[in-house]
Amino acid sequence: MVHLRNEVRHLRPIHYTEPLSVIAWAENLSGHRSGTQVELVAEVRSGTELVWTGRSTYLAKGVFLPRFDRPVNRPERTEFVPPLPTAQWRLGADAGRNYAMVSGDFNPIHLSSLSAKALGMKRSIAHGMYLASRVVEEAGPAVQEPFEWEIEFESPVFLPATVSLRISDAGAPGERGETTFTGWNQRTRRRHFHGSARPLFLAD
Repeated sequence: MVHLRNEVRHLRPIHYTEPLSVIAWAENLSGHRSGTQVELVAEVRSGTELVWTGRSTYLAKGVFLPRFDRPVNRPERTEFVPPLPTAQWRLGADAGRNYAMVSGDFNPIHLSSLSAKALGMKRSIAHGMYLASRVVEEAGPAVQEPFEWEIEFESPVFLPATVSLRISDAGAPGERGETTFTGWNQRTRRRHFHGSARPLFLAD
């Protein structure tokens, strides 16, 4: 399936020694112009305390279920005009293998050009969650504070790659506010992803 989107809430820091319970389920199976999409939801608890929630959206491309009508009106995609970058990432051909060793996600499309081509890709691609975790680490609030972030993926990052980034703070200087981010290919002018991170005020 194609990874489309993530929404995550970090309610507090989690220590690696904590025993945790995880509950996960699928919901909101729906039609998409390119197939069928589904949302996978996970909740992580320490005892009875909810400490983390995540919602991921995936697309089964080319799979059209009879119960869903294929959307007729395709929303117009506005032309992406690359802004001035604030950073650049240079990702080697081994970026997918290195992240697989940490995450346990050994999907062949991430490991090498040879294994990716066997599954129809022109080269290996970076993990979506690697891109998300790296950009959120640079853009997100202090990890001691509750915060939430979201990201939407638009085109794959083929490895090796150079990713241009724009990270912008929306709040006033010294004020904790929303940070937005965008990553793209400077040569092709195709956007890879965009999203935001913001403090989570639990009393609101």
